[in-house]
Amino acid sequence: MKINADLHIHSKYSMACSGKMDLPTIAAEAAKKGIDLVATGDCTHPQWMKEIRDNAIDNENIIIGNTNFTITTEIEDKNRVHHLLILPSISKAEELAETMGKHGTLSKDGRPTVRLDGTEIAEAAKDLEALIGPCHAFTPWTAMYAYHDTLKSCYGDMTDYISFLELGLSADSDYADRISELHRLTFLSNSDAHSPHSNKLAREYNQMEVPDISFEGLKKAIFGENNYKVTLNIGFYPQEGKYNESACIKCFTHYSLEESVSNSWKCSVCGGRIKKGVVDRVNELADLPEPQHPDHRPPYLHLMPLSEIIMMALGHASINTKGVQDAWNSLIGKFGDELQVLLHAEPESMDFAGRKIVDAIIAFREKKVTLHPGGGGKYGWIEIPETNEINGKYTENRKNQSSLFDF
Repeated sequence: MKINADLHIHSKYSMACSGKMDLPTIAAEAAKKGIDLVATGDCTHPQWMKEIRDNAIDNENIIIGNTNFTITTEIEDKNRVHHLLILPSISKAEELAETMGKHGTLSKDGRPTVRLDGTEIAEAAKDLEALIGPCHAFTPWTAMYAYHDTLKSCYGDMTDYISFLELGLSADSDYADRISELHRLTFLSNSDAHSPHSNKLAREYNQMEVPDISFEGLKKAIFGENNYKVTLNIGFYPQEGKYNESACIKCFTHYSLEESVSNSWKCSVCGGRIKKGVVDRVNELADLPEPQHPDHRPPYLHLMPLSEIIMMALGHASINTKGVQDAWNSLIGKFGDELQVLLHAEPESMDFAGRKIVDAIIAFREKKVTLHPGGGGKYGWIEIPETNEINGKYTENRKNQSSLFDF
């Protein structure tokens, strides 16, 4: 069976997260996005684990409405690298919490920091038969390639146990497959959502062929067993990510790698720090001049959240305006979920939403977009050339966008 899965989110118990990130709300919003399987996140947090147990059918299954959950957590190691763990069951998650609790405070943050390195966390994962891989591996903060040049440098003699790598918003498979050590791994594209808003939850996700919706089914897809596999990675154009290009973290002036080095990574405009972008980091790490995709690598489909396309088309300042919400709800109400609207609905069948919105969706489908890369912590933005007058309002809003939920 084919499913859509977002395997990395956070709960209301993680820092800088919406109080609306509870399981029933996540389940309802995931269904609107066309997501069948979503992460719980934060399973080592004692209060969140209580809510997971309260909503569970049994030790292995959490299902709310039509949404299935898989038990996950993100852990920060002593070197500031973040790791995603996918657990087989509630009891295994409780064992993980007991182990991690010896090395850090679990109740402070849903994403705990522990006094262990990547090798030790991977050993703990293996003992529990959990899956593990690096989160948002290329971003310049709290990521594997921010602090390590190789998988082995991070995971030591546990490197062979690592089964996947999360690409993050500023990278896609074309970036990552220029590094040959990653060719054996399954790539995941997840939202890392901090809020249930329609432009955060499942802004990136995976399409998978699985025998069933279970940990074992998910494991088979990630391991590529018996023809089960990830069939599609879906997410941002990497240029939209906040750290795609090297840029100042204060004024967001962009620099080439050569300029950054010659300036000693200090902004010549405001004196702020220049943060190395994903593009430049990949160029440093790459041992291949062009991406070479292994046979098991699925296509990467670049999409944009429907609410943001509508916002752009209407020239509104927020996805939460009545016009954007009315259009989004009417399209979801007719076609069932966001993916159907973005990819499959016939243009004439969407006319009720308004010509500007339909034209924007079609332009995005046909890749008639201009990309303006992000950097330094500010998102990139997209123009649709055919609607510059409309888009001008959107791009100014996107360039200046900054809030608690911009993760």
